Amino acid sequence: MSVREIPMYIDGQPVMSQSQDWRDVVNPATQEVVARVPFCTAEEVERAIASAKAAFKQWRKVPLGKRMRIMLKLQALIRENTAELAALITEEHGKTLPDAEGEVGRGLEVVEHACSITSLQLGELAENAANEVDVYTMHQPLGVGAGITAFNFPIMLPCFMFPLAIATGNTFVLKPSEQDPSSTMRLVELAHEAGIPAGVLNVVHGGPDVANQIADHQDIKALSFIGSSHVGSLLYNRAAAAGKRMQAMMGAKNHCVVMPDANRSQAIDSLLGSAFGAAGQRCMANSVVVLVGEAREWLKDIEEGARSMKVGPGTQRDADLGPVVSPQAKERVERLITAGEKEGATLLVDGRGYTVEGYPEGNFVGPTLFADVTADMTIYREEIFGPVLCVVSVETLDEAIDFINANPNGNGTSIFTNSGWIARRFETDIDVGQIGINVPIPVPVAYFSFTGSRASKLGDLGPNGKQAIAFWTQTKTVTARWFEPENVSSGINSTISL
Repeated sequence: MSVREIPMYIDGQPVMSQSQDWRDVVNPATQEVVARVPFCTAEEVERAIASAKAAFKQWRKVPLGKRMRIMLKLQALIRENTAELAALITEEHGKTLPDAEGEVGRGLEVVEHACSITSLQLGELAENAANEVDVYTMHQPLGVGAGITAFNFPIMLPCFMFPLAIATGNTFVLKPSEQDPSSTMRLVELAHEAGIPAGVLNVVHGGPDVANQIADHQDIKALSFIGSSHVGSLLYNRAAAAGKRMQAMMGAKNHCVVMPDANRSQAIDSLLGSAFGAAGQRCMANSVVVLVGEAREWLKDIEEGARSMKVGPGTQRDADLGPVVSPQAKERVERLITAGEKEGATLLVDGRGYTVEGYPEGNFVGPTLFADVTADMTIYREEIFGPVLCVVSVETLDEAIDFINANPNGNGTSIFTNSGWIARRFETDIDVGQIGINVPIPVPVAYFSFTGSRASKLGDLGPNGKQAIAFWTQTKTVTARWFEPENVSSGINSTISL
């Protein structure tokens, strides 16, 4: 079987890199090498940025209606090619096909939101703000934007970035994850098929050197990053030093509070799906459950549910979770499980050493459940990014809120309750950006902004919704006053009829 080589995308065309540094893209269920991806040279990255800079001169002038129609065509193409995109995600990431199809759907939502650009990019007008003086605003594109994405959502995360950036009149340079680039590249092909002109959307590949070059480059005016806290913090500082705008959505430790008045079966099913779906490789996964009061008696049900979940390759539609993305990820998850056991947490379900029949080389980790977890333990302090659920027990809602607010991260949290008063108290007092009420993964729909907070986010404006429009544009305010010409019969005004 031939191994495909992943191209760059520059000036509207796939281009093969001349780099001497290529990495294998591996199917995590089989360890089969399915593709090879280059780590682009500095000259190739420069070429992509130059292409975007040149294209901006014309693209910024393209009417809003035409940009909208391109986005309409793109959403239709994504919808038509969902099965192909999902299969590519599963092959290189490992998540189950239903999970992958759901990811394509969430990316599609953002493209659909970008189809509303004709109303989203409107300015404001105050007529006669003073005597015969009008004041109005214009939301204009910044120039060249860029995006750097993590491996865990190779379709959704690019959709969080380039559709709205391009719809608002910017051009773009994208660096997808080197671990699963094929679905991203197919998305870029569809974008060009939809009518995006040459140079408006470019793709380069690589690791830290390429990311740093993008963050430092003076011709890139805004950078969106979604990934680890360590990398995000470093890039944010570099981007700030280069004087560019940046949003960095980073690490998480999400909590799910279960109150004793909640619907028991619904809460447990939702919790298990959130914690173990996509093998726990979601920044919005609920990796900590806080059982309040009598809900602590539900621990046995949670344990039984974890044991009943099916692990298998992503192509197995009845599997609840597939492999983690790499052998290194598997080793790290299993090492953290061992640390939790040594530090005194009660290991109720152990996913280490998990094997799936017919897939002996797969990066499988089974559902893992810890009880008696405390805030000082490594499994609580670190983002495991694997199928590991930590159980914390408290007496009251106040204790649960204080426990969550003491965590440095603020990406997402959920509560399961049948009390409107409790839900309202929770959403008011919790210091977390995204809140779910009887919803386990509170990622908002695309016309609302992604609003993580505290250590989970750097930058004032998040992806999607109105915040994304503000992020990818600059606001100009015009104060205008027009005087009646003194002599309309001469000079430049001779043809004006008043």
